[in-house]
Amino acid sequence: MLMQYYPHPQHDYSYELNKDMNFSAAHFIPDEQAGKCAHMHGHTYVVNITIAGDTLDDTGFLVNFQKLKELVHKRYDHRILNDLEEFSGMNFPTTEVIAQVIWQRIENYLKTVPNQPSCLQILVRETPTSYVLYRPKKDENHG
Repeated sequence: MLMQYYPHPQHDYSYELNKDMNFSAAHFIPDEQAGKCAHMHGHTYVVNITIAGDTLDDTGFLVNFQKLKELVHKRYDHRILNDLEEFSGMNFPTTEVIAQVIWQRIENYLKTVPNQPSCLQILVRETPTSYVLYRPKKDENHG
């Protein structure tokens, strides 16, 4: 994967972890305002996850990279995103919503680990020229 440099949030944590990954998935935005994106189509999404914290776990990890891959790649790769529960109803799988949903999924996991790191941001690149950056408000995470 080509090394990418993305905007990073300011923080006072001792450790910052970034994980890049990609997954291929199809989606559609069922609204006439979406133009041709109202029709089923696919992307190879590139995701960057930024996690920070002050304490490492018993194995010396802030978070195990493999767990992040399981939470994102395993869930979304080669799927029709509209078929997944988290994108049901009016929560259409736009890039903005995908970024927020991935953040929530990771943050829910991080709340269960003893060293309590925080997911500071999720970047989702839908095309080579377009990406969305999701950063939670201070009161959304525990950091």
